[in-house]
Amino acid sequence: MAEAPGDEGAKHRRPTAPAKAASRVRMSAAQRREQLISIGRQIFAERGFDATSIEEVASRAKVSKPVIYEHFGGKEGLYAVVVDREVRSLLDRITTALTAGDPRELLEQAALALLSYIEEETSGFRVLVRESPVLSATGNFSSVMNDVAHQVEHILGAEFSSRGYDSKLAELYAQALVGMVALTGRWWLEVRKPRKEMVAAHLVNLSWNGLSNLEANPGLITTRER
Repeated sequence: MAEAPGDEGAKHRRPTAPAKAASRVRMSAAQRREQLISIGRQIFAERGFDATSIEEVASRAKVSKPVIYEHFGGKEGLYAVVVDREVRSLLDRITTALTAGDPRELLEQAALALLSYIEEETSGFRVLVRESPVLSATGNFSSVMNDVAHQVEHILGAEFSSRGYDSKLAELYAQALVGMVALTGRWWLEVRKPRKEMVAAHLVNLSWNGLSNLEANPGLITTRER
């Protein structure tokens, strides 16, 4: 029987190989751990500890739940790692910022450091301000602010002594100052107005000058041209 036109070419044509599925890049254990921490940080910021599930973390990371248990032992372990990192990050920012010798400038630097952290690491700050029952008092936002207050206390103590004030009151004033900045930071997290430099200037205005001597248009010494 005569071959149909084009059959001869079909005889010698090689069968098309099935397309291979794109292979996934395999992560190292360290890379996978960092990925899970990053995803966990985002979900804890969005939902809080109680509303976050291992299933959702695994789904976003495209891994099975046992992978998360292998790295962190469970949701509590992942949360603790996320919070510990944020605590150290925020504390490092604030302590590094305290470089001036003048008490007013130190207060400005501390306020700006906290507001900059909120602006640049919003998810991390949201994790910190969502208190969780699984952590002790040493692993949350309050503990970070207490650490900062202790540093401010030493600064105020020396300043009080040089001016003849009772240095025993330095702790009280340190807690008051840091608490004011911290609570204002939590408020600013949601409103984001005015800009952080103006927020810091008004915080310093109140704490430095008091209500009876408020400046109408306060500015920051640390940002003025010298």
